[in-house]
Amino acid sequence: MAASDISPQSGYIQHHLVHLNNAGQKQSAIADFGFVNYDSLFWAILTGLVVVFFLWRAAKRATTGVPGRFQVSVEMLVDMVEEQAKSIIPSAKSRLFVSPLALTVFLWIILMNMLDLVPVDILPWIFKVTGLGTHHGDILYYHRILPTADLNVPMGMSLGVLLLMFYYGIKIHHPGGFVKGLFTAPFHAPGLAGLVLAPFNFLLNCIEYAAKSVSLGMRLFGNMFAGELIFMLIALLGGAWTGFNGASLGLGIGHILAGSVWAIFHILIVLLQAFIFMMLTLVYVGQAHDSH
Repeated sequence: MAASDISPQSGYIQHHLVHLNNAGQKQSAIADFGFVNYDSLFWAILTGLVVVFFLWRAAKRATTGVPGRFQVSVEMLVDMVEEQAKSIIPSAKSRLFVSPLALTVFLWIILMNMLDLVPVDILPWIFKVTGLGTHHGDILYYHRILPTADLNVPMGMSLGVLLLMFYYGIKIHHPGGFVKGLFTAPFHAPGLAGLVLAPFNFLLNCIEYAAKSVSLGMRLFGNMFAGELIFMLIALLGGAWTGFNGASLGLGIGHILAGSVWAIFHILIVLLQAFIFMMLTLVYVGQAHDSH
């Protein structure tokens, strides 16, 4: 399709869906290791460092006396995650690592998701003013601020959870027991019947691990990508301004109302998706402790 065949509205959305990467174009394949999205890496690492600093600061300022509001709020988060972990993961030794990890993931995803509330055109405007992104080929012509709307980030996090499942499965059941479980569950049978069912058990377990990993990452990505698209569509209402006339005023008011309503509702999505990812992380690690 020629550039002239693309409407301004479609061109606007397509532009905002291209990452700042080493190729300078939109990734066409689901998995292409030739692309490195620098914007997703930058914002994911930055928000992760902010969360680590926040928790480190809370631990350093913790006192045994009357706690302040900051300490109380952090302690409430810690207690909430710990209570959830106790009800899911039976091993207290495992919770020493998994509970802080779940808390970190919860806050990290919240902070990454909250970046979606930043006006979609504020960064392009800043880049234009500073002269960094005015024309195609400039260093910041393309830039997406929301890491969780980049499939690579949620899938990378879900692969980390998958590795944790393997680690605790092997640690709790030992290597021999873990491998045995792959071939003897979920269909248990003695003798020859067990040998016949072994390939089917192994295939089902591989599918289960893959489904857990893919669904965990895709759920977060899908919700945040959809929210990002809606913000772009709402931004088009304001972009239709042509002056002080009835149509422009109506679209401008609609832009403000729709943007405000969706932003308020999106806060719930931001928190819910972070909580779901945290809970599923605990559930999957807890399942790795269970015997088949």
